[in-house]
Amino acid sequence: MTWRGTTTVADRIFACLPYLLPLLYGLPFGASLMMQFPIFQLLLIPLAPLMQIYSSIPFASLIIFFVLFMAVVRNPNINHFIRFNTMQAILMDIVLFLCSLVMSYILQPVFRGGLIIETLNNAIFLGVLAAVGYAIAQSVMGRYAEIPTISEAAYTQVR
Repeated sequence: MTWRGTTTVADRIFACLPYLLPLLYGLPFGASLMMQFPIFQLLLIPLAPLMQIYSSIPFASLIIFFVLFMAVVRNPNINHFIRFNTMQAILMDIVLFLCSLVMSYILQPVFRGGLIIETLNNAIFLGVLAAVGYAIAQSVMGRYAEIPTISEAAYTQVR
């Protein structure tokens, strides 16, 4: 749905880039799945330089969050398509952060690792992979990615 106007190739590329943030944040959830199925490790090959930079800078996720939110989402001079996709990627990252908090401080002490924790981690990783893949594919085609609750929240933030 491109009801806000047409998108150029540059807009489509810039709309895809913020989705690297939730993808990088979701990779630790798939550690056990990547050990069981090495085909998923192919994801790490193009992301290796970004992961190195991301892990070497303290508070990188917080810095990137504020930069994207203040410089892109709140900037009306940037195309709505880019701002919407950036906000949607930020919201996906926030959901992943909340999932990691719940897993670390609530579920991990209760279940003490094991099959339930590993299954939840795998489900989160596959969900992130599917959502990011869908959003990038839609952005490349110049369409707004409709992810049920996250897209509605992104629409309310991006005017």
